[in-house]
Amino acid sequence: MSEASWQVGDILRGVAIGPVAHGGHWVARHEGRVIFVRHALEGETADVRVTGLAKRHAFGDAVSVTEPSPERISPPCVVSADCGGCDFQHVRVPQQRELKRQVVAEQLRRLAGVAWDGEVEAVQPDEWGWRTRMRYHRADTPSPTWGLRRSRSHDVVALPDDGCLIAVGPLARVPADAPEGAEVVGAVATSGAVWVAPGDPRVVEESAAGRRWDVRADGFWQVHPQAADTLVAAVLEGLAPRPGESALDLYCGVGLFAGALADAGVIVTGVEGARTAVEQAAGNVPQARFHAGDVARILGRSRAHGRRGSTLPSRVDLIVADPPRTGAGAAVIEQIAARRPRAVAYVACDPAALARDLATAASHGYRLTSLRAFDLFPQTHHVECVALLAAE
Repeated sequence: MSEASWQVGDILRGVAIGPVAHGGHWVARHEGRVIFVRHALEGETADVRVTGLAKRHAFGDAVSVTEPSPERISPPCVVSADCGGCDFQHVRVPQQRELKRQVVAEQLRRLAGVAWDGEVEAVQPDEWGWRTRMRYHRADTPSPTWGLRRSRSHDVVALPDDGCLIAVGPLARVPADAPEGAEVVGAVATSGAVWVAPGDPRVVEESAAGRRWDVRADGFWQVHPQAADTLVAAVLEGLAPRPGESALDLYCGVGLFAGALADAGVIVTGVEGARTAVEQAAGNVPQARFHAGDVARILGRSRAHGRRGSTLPSRVDLIVADPPRTGAGAAVIEQIAARRPRAVAYVACDPAALARDLATAASHGYRLTSLRAFDLFPQTHHVECVALLAAE
């Protein structure tokens, strides 16, 4: 079969699997073309089903392995090969963390020119039953049932009889009395388990960093039960805040880092795009000030107006940024550097976006001083990082 004749659904025989790549794939080259393969391991020989085609590469799934890696195990979930949620179930857990370490190191080296020799730290629970937020989709064929999205698809893979293994027990299956509709969100919080339709304004109570937090059941909160405390501890250790200092908490959500900084005696201003989250942040952390709106626009407007009448301070001692998966971006990084903080904590759920933003920060005089990576998403390729930056 020639490269030009590949079609989605074709089986490519005897593909030699190369190193892990960002995004839960492994890089392979077959008949002169690059293929990003899921459910493989480096050094294996596999038959690969083509699942997608791009101009210069293809995507595929390993459907059979003739030379398995010693790190390969049998996935306990019967739909793991189809569901898009768990792309590392076929890998021993310690090796999962090694793969994530390789990806973080490679992205930092390639995109930021930074050499990193750290490890991905385990956080308990580090295998199963850790996910405290779940979003299920309804499939209508062959009969109505709940499931999860297939990888790179809107198709729904029905839940197996034993439910989702990475979900905490109450969320492993959708209860019969769950809200009707095409989607349902389950949340397990300190206040208990709740099921809501997307958009339901119901609020749950969480506990972390020595505080209680009101969060919408369908809103953002770290999904690993130890994530909030783990990340707050890493941020505070890195920033070493001093009473009386000033700080910005960018992409502040419901105020997690703002609350921790306020408790350390810091004067905090938070910025978040979701107005509902800002309203909750103001209630959760009344000691801080919060602004709703696009982070880049608010930062830029404040600098343009100068000190008088500005929304945000033009100079601060500390900045925490916890942007979405796409990263903060050049405009935000430029505005962070312009405020000349003595330290910046950047919390990242995507190592490629982190590396790009670190490269931008370096061009504005801020260097990486430390980076910790945490395995807060076992059985998946995702990894959370806390990077500390300081002025050169």
